[in-house]
Amino acid sequence: MCKKVSCLLILLMGFWMHTYAQQPSRDDLQKKEQDLRKELAELNNMLVQTQKNKKLSLNQLAIIKKKINQREDLVNTINKQVHQLDETIFNNERDIYRLGKELDTLKIKYAKSIVFAYKNRSSYEYLNFLFSAGNFNDAIKRITYLKSYRQNRETQASTINKSEALLRDKTISLSNNKKEMSKTLTKQSEQLKDLQADKKEQDQVVAQLKGKEREIGNQIREKEKQRQKMQSAMLAIIRRATDEANRKAAAAKAKALEDSKRKDSDSPKANDNEGSSTAANPPAANTRPKLGNETVTGVVSANGASDRAYSPLESTPEGRETSIKFENNRGRLPWPVDAGIVTIHFGTESIPGTKLNQKTDGIEIALPRGSSIKSVADGIVFYVGDIGGEQVVFIKHGKYFTSYSHLSSINVSTNQEVKAGTLLGKSGVGLDGEGALLFMVNNEKGTWLNPESWLKPRR
Repeated sequence: MCKKVSCLLILLMGFWMHTYAQQPSRDDLQKKEQDLRKELAELNNMLVQTQKNKKLSLNQLAIIKKKINQREDLVNTINKQVHQLDETIFNNERDIYRLGKELDTLKIKYAKSIVFAYKNRSSYEYLNFLFSAGNFNDAIKRITYLKSYRQNRETQASTINKSEALLRDKTISLSNNKKEMSKTLTKQSEQLKDLQADKKEQDQVVAQLKGKEREIGNQIREKEKQRQKMQSAMLAIIRRATDEANRKAAAAKAKALEDSKRKDSDSPKANDNEGSSTAANPPAANTRPKLGNETVTGVVSANGASDRAYSPLESTPEGRETSIKFENNRGRLPWPVDAGIVTIHFGTESIPGTKLNQKTDGIEIALPRGSSIKSVADGIVFYVGDIGGEQVVFIKHGKYFTSYSHLSSINVSTNQEVKAGTLLGKSGVGLDGEGALLFMVNNEKGTWLNPESWLKPRR
């Protein structure tokens, strides 16, 4: 039973230490608070710009929602600071009480030693104590004792001085902690008020949207038409890329077969039977020549295993390498913009306060007009042009594609190689007249993928 209790205590102690070690420090919390305040300031500026637009926009609601999330995170961060300060104040008060008790004990002992020294201050008492020794060694011991007694009093006095200094420092620290606690509680109260104001503003916007459901419905229908145009264009581009890859693979296969025949015919050891066998049994139409370590049935993955399904867009080592690099960076790809927030997420979303839904094959990011738009990965620009009145750039990353639309200007051209971070152009506006970027990710089958699962997390 005792062993079980001991094991349980050890496990609980280990869990507590692990949990405590994971707690953010005060500096970390203050840094996070500064970052959140900066982000809230940016959101406020973006909201002001959105409110200047006379045309009804869903961006305003999305920005307010983001503000509420960030504000709640800020309140939670301040709450953690309050908790840490509360613990610090408690520990300081405990230390002050302990130091006070220890100081009282030291002073009592020191006072007793002073009284004893005062009573035995005469030289006669000192000499009498020495000469009353039984022998010379005993006298030496008594001299050593008297020296150590004086040193002990000096040590006591030094300890008292140090304890008093430490007590003063702790008292000053406690006073500062309480002042900081007061300021932090004030910040907490202010943020809670702002949070309530944000929620009230959100309710007002939702009420406005409810009253303008017909106008919103018209915007959604326009976006749906544009989405279908983009969808058709993307599928056509993927088919064209696949056809080009198949033609190149077929040409490479034919050339390899021709080179093999020429080599066999030029070889003095070649015989007629081998030649006729080759002519009578040409390679199957769905086979491919090996590329490096690639097998006939699949493409070698990053770890060397041939577990990748064949894609014509990976029929070259470069295409395969680009695809693998793109896949390995899933969840870590850089964002195509330096600032901005996602106002429309991947898939179908309902419009608050209405019975309407909107669908997107990518994500729509609200950002200032004229913002720099960058490639999220290495690739080749496969298409640049206008689709349904939108300036668009499509980039091929092996068997994957990314698209960037709502552009006001384009800085790249077709077949240009780009790296992650290459400037593609500047952002323009969406159908609602707000600065925006529509960003999408596809694979070689034309399947739309959630861009946010490929991009690195953002606050």
